[in-house]
Amino acid sequence: MSSVETDSDVYKTLLESTKAIPWRIDWKTRTFSYIGPQIERLLGWKQDSWVGVNDWVERMHPDDRDYVVEFCVSQSRAGVDHEADYRALTRNGDYVWIRDVVHVVRKDGEVEALVGFMFDISERKKTEEHLKRLQKQLEEYSFQDGLTGIANRRMFDTVLEREWTSAQRTGSPLSLIILDIDYFKQFNDHYGHIKGDECLRRVAQTLSLAANRPRDFIARIGGEEFVWLLPETDAESARLVAHKCLHLIRQQQIPHEFSAVSPLLSLSLGVATTTASLHATTLEFVEQVDKLLYQAKRNGRMRAEFADFRN
Repeated sequence: MSSVETDSDVYKTLLESTKAIPWRIDWKTRTFSYIGPQIERLLGWKQDSWVGVNDWVERMHPDDRDYVVEFCVSQSRAGVDHEADYRALTRNGDYVWIRDVVHVVRKDGEVEALVGFMFDISERKKTEEHLKRLQKQLEEYSFQDGLTGIANRRMFDTVLEREWTSAQRTGSPLSLIILDIDYFKQFNDHYGHIKGDECLRRVAQTLSLAANRPRDFIARIGGEEFVWLLPETDAESARLVAHKCLHLIRQQQIPHEFSAVSPLLSLSLGVATTTASLHATTLEFVEQVDKLLYQAKRNGRMRAEFADFRN
């Protein structure tokens, strides 16, 4: 046996002992001149069933087929080495994620063959999908108040900017309610933080019942303070929502023995409506409504103060 034949046998043995699946396609005939026997262990299709490129194409997931084939053909014609990920059909009807690493062999400036390796990347894809789900959860959590389950300050800022821009574009009114729980520190001191957390959750759930339309938005922006953003809502409609909030909280009959205004838990609210004029900012609007909230507190709490900045 010649050294060339020996070397060829060694190389073949090495290739066929790896998990990666080697293959070679003759470019002119579009046929497989070789594919590793590992293909049968991975996909179930016999080694000799891989005759031409069509066998590769037909055993690819329909959702991946057009893009991958077009990409690989264009890169091969250009003589560019490339990689492609796709789902390959197994003999029993399942799919396995494959990564094809392709080297373009050229002779006299023309494409002569494609040689490459197929890798099973199913576990890697599972890990990637898991990480994507985790990332999505983290993004959701970053916009959610962990205690009450409603939106947090970060989400409020995002939604406010979006609705402000919409109001400027359409000229429609935008209303905002800022409210907080009266004497909540005393509630926490007397009933304890566990009861205080439970109270915040009940208030958040109760306020959510005041929502009239899909775009009505509520968030907890810190401590015992909440906001209601009411797009396309005029001053009178905002007033009705504010009174509804006060009424719903009273209905809950949450005891608050250490409140200076009521034996039951109560709220103070600042309520305002604007047209989101071009020379105004969201920060200025929020500050104006916040001042109304403190005015409600100065005027005895358990009440709402209103303003219409459209005039």
